[in-house]
Amino acid sequence: MKRVMIAAPKSGSGKTVVTCALLQVLKDHGWKVASYKCGPDYIDPMFHEKIIDVPSKNLDTFFTEEERTRELFLNSAKNRDFAVFEGVMGLYDGLGGVRKEGSSYHLAEVTKTPIVLVVEAKGMGRSVIPLIAGFLAYDKKHLIKGIILNRISKGYYETVKTLIEEELKTKVIGFLPEKEELHFESRHLGLFLPEEVNHIKERLQAASELISNTVSIECIKEVAENAEELEVDETIVKVTVTEEYGEADHEKATGGLMEGVVAQDGRPTIAVAKDEAFCFYYADNIRLLEEYGARITYFSPLHDEKLPEKCHALLIGGGYPELYAKQLSANRKMCEAVKNAVDNEMPIVAECGGFMYLHSSLKDKEGLCYDMAGVIPATCFYTGKLVRFGYIELRETQKNFWLNGEGIKGHEFHYYDSTYNGADVIAAKPVTGKEYACIIENKRQWMGFPHLYYPSNPVFARAFIEKAKKYQEDSYRSRNYC
Repeated sequence: MKRVMIAAPKSGSGKTVVTCALLQVLKDHGWKVASYKCGPDYIDPMFHEKIIDVPSKNLDTFFTEEERTRELFLNSAKNRDFAVFEGVMGLYDGLGGVRKEGSSYHLAEVTKTPIVLVVEAKGMGRSVIPLIAGFLAYDKKHLIKGIILNRISKGYYETVKTLIEEELKTKVIGFLPEKEELHFESRHLGLFLPEEVNHIKERLQAASELISNTVSIECIKEVAENAEELEVDETIVKVTVTEEYGEADHEKATGGLMEGVVAQDGRPTIAVAKDEAFCFYYADNIRLLEEYGARITYFSPLHDEKLPEKCHALLIGGGYPELYAKQLSANRKMCEAVKNAVDNEMPIVAECGGFMYLHSSLKDKEGLCYDMAGVIPATCFYTGKLVRFGYIELRETQKNFWLNGEGIKGHEFHYYDSTYNGADVIAAKPVTGKEYACIIENKRQWMGFPHLYYPSNPVFARAFIEKAKKYQEDSYRSRNYC
């Protein structure tokens, strides 16, 4: 697999622009490309997938151990001949900014992926040389194979390129000038969504044409072609509820419903909220639900007036419900449909934005208050500051979703808070060990601010599906009885 990682010394250096432009160039040249975002970010993969139509997903060495991370990459890269990784933050910044887990470099190390380092050179002269030298010296595996200088004039690039190559013996493969189309605006949760950027397709096409003229695509291909062969331990097996906890616990977890005891094809349908307000989903989370036997269908809390017919569970992910609070509130039919479903014991998983939507009301940053779905008798409100940020490990106080002692991994990043965050699960920060209670959870519901990464504990996905099956079976029996 030809592969390369686009990384940088710090955030804001231009990784996303370079990655998107490179993906566009490779696609235009006929390559079957796959892209990967290091870390938990949802938005960068949207640029890769929605705008350039390149399959994209997240890889994170905190969420999954090294061997599992390699397996996830290799499984998803089948039938592709070129992979582009986009790094996160600074190259060596991992957990808490100090641990290697979760860093771009650790992912490159685990997947044996060579690195092209994008260095913002604006406002720097010869000082860019010791900056690059420091990153090369810290590269113990010698993965950095090339340098791109960003926000630099052509004239100065030609001067400093020679100095860098002579003094550091490393290849400088191109530059990007200071141009409007090479800058994407950000909000507090990262870049604006692709749909919010004016003329995004045209801007990315212009960026790809520019990078073709100022960066050696042939050098990048050469770097990618020289990536080491990557192998994965074939003995890895996927965890199921039964395998992890035994037959007795499996029966208890699923209410006695065993495999195949459902009508027709036996596949429960999970309705996933997906529109402008709810768009934060990990590709591997959805894939795992399908792999374990769920049928996925989508609905829009913004535009639809009812839930999909014959759905057996709800998944409402994160996003920006606060930006669409007025429209969500005005769609009373959908709010009532969601509340009625939950009141009728339909299983539900709601994360961050989805959790906010389930509240009785949501107060936005202007102080305007909007009625929401009313599942949770509480109010969400804007705090004006970052409430929670970073990776967490979650463990249940009661065995409802069968996380047991292993827990599940996730992350939080939100400026909104709730008058009731729940207290059924304990969250722990992996670096400091600080703990706090969160999540409203019972036998059918998981609702809270944390975003979960299901492959970090596949038992969660399997248990959610089993609850949907139980609901499906109960509904089937009820219809036949009537």
